[in-house]
Amino acid sequence: MNIKSLQSTGFETIANAFNEAFCKYEIQISKQELSLMLKRRGFVPELSFGAFDDEKLVSFTLNGIGSYIGALTAYDTGTGTLEEYRGKGLASEVFNYSLPFLRKAGVSQYLLEVLQHNTTAISVYKNQGFITTREFGYYRKKQSEISLNDSHIVPQLSFQEIFLETVSHCTSFIDFIPSWQNSYESIIRSQEGFKYIGALYDGKLVGYCILEPSSGDITQIAVDKKYRRQGIGTNMLAQALRHNKNESIKVVNTDINCGSISGFLDSNSISLSGKQYEMIKKL
Repeated sequence: MNIKSLQSTGFETIANAFNEAFCKYEIQISKQELSLMLKRRGFVPELSFGAFDDEKLVSFTLNGIGSYIGALTAYDTGTGTLEEYRGKGLASEVFNYSLPFLRKAGVSQYLLEVLQHNTTAISVYKNQGFITTREFGYYRKKQSEISLNDSHIVPQLSFQEIFLETVSHCTSFIDFIPSWQNSYESIIRSQEGFKYIGALYDGKLVGYCILEPSSGDITQIAVDKKYRRQGIGTNMLAQALRHNKNESIKVVNTDINCGSISGFLDSNSISLSGKQYEMIKKL
């Protein structure tokens, strides 16, 4: 068994290993979807690592690199091991092998998210020195099953496409710091794949929604606090549904302590599907 960087490993090899490692998961992603996901999350092959049995990639950690809350961070974009190679500690070996290379590159912390029901992985991460920093909610629903909260017509309200740069000036609208994959930096990496919807009240921008139509992912949705509870968010969600090209809508990594976003989604029949922990290890 040989552990090395994925710098010289082709995408096809990585994609095949990824799909084989996660072949029993309920939701499968295509190679194109994987490519888009890696781009958005800042995948850096030279700082990602895998275990090889001869020439076969059998265990891997795909790392994204970027700034997160002011620190250069490595983000676990995907860790997996082929079924017949599990139970041998390969994932931990690959992770530990990567640490000196990450430190040398100036990375000061390692960030990951893990489903709360995956108690085995959580135990491993805690033993590796990770601490839980936040809890996230995960929402997903078929668009055909969504019933929007009855919202009165707001005559002063209009919608138009806006630029990503415009969104960057609306940080006061949001109630919590977005997770890695929903951050401004991640959106910039794949900005051509998003739809940016602005809500204008008497011509003033009072809300925005960032949607990835291909995946149905509502990456960010926010309304100026002074204009809430007027139906603006629900009307904006209706606009997003019109642009969505996926059969489902999902909202990933909402802060579990943010009652405004959970209440908004619940009121529009988009219910909680699961929970994750955000965990960080200082390097």
